[in-house]
Amino acid sequence: MAVDVLTETVIERPVEVVAAYAGDPSNAPEWYSNIESVKWLTEPPVGVGSRMDFVAHFLGRRLAYTYEVVELVAGRRLVMRTAQGPFPMETSYEWVPAGEAATRMTLRNRGEPTGFAGVAAPLMAAAMRRANTKDLARLKGLLESR
Repeated sequence: MAVDVLTETVIERPVEVVAAYAGDPSNAPEWYSNIESVKWLTEPPVGVGSRMDFVAHFLGRRLAYTYEVVELVAGRRLVMRTAQGPFPMETSYEWVPAGEAATRMTLRNRGEPTGFAGVAAPLMAAAMRRANTKDLARLKGLLESR
């Protein structure tokens, strides 16, 4: 069973500010509560082909996986896919203006878990939705306080 989780928020900061911060994988541990670390395998800044190792904790498990950037439209959209890890996953960010100095940010995670993870896909999707909602709220708080 596929997992497809879409969450969004409006951040009272301009698109270029939100996209520059959220679109830099080095900042992920600051606003994603489950991400412990990010290690660049290619030289920053982020671009198509960039690869990073992520270490996260999710549903009581430690996960290590490698993301590769497969699409980048500067200030508008970023798509990363796991190059290796527990199951194939794609994470995408989109940023669109929501007024003069606000941004609507959309975070989408989708993938095809296999084995036990496939059986637990509905539980996984619900947990991802809760985590993503909290992470976007954390990002909103960080950026709006600057």
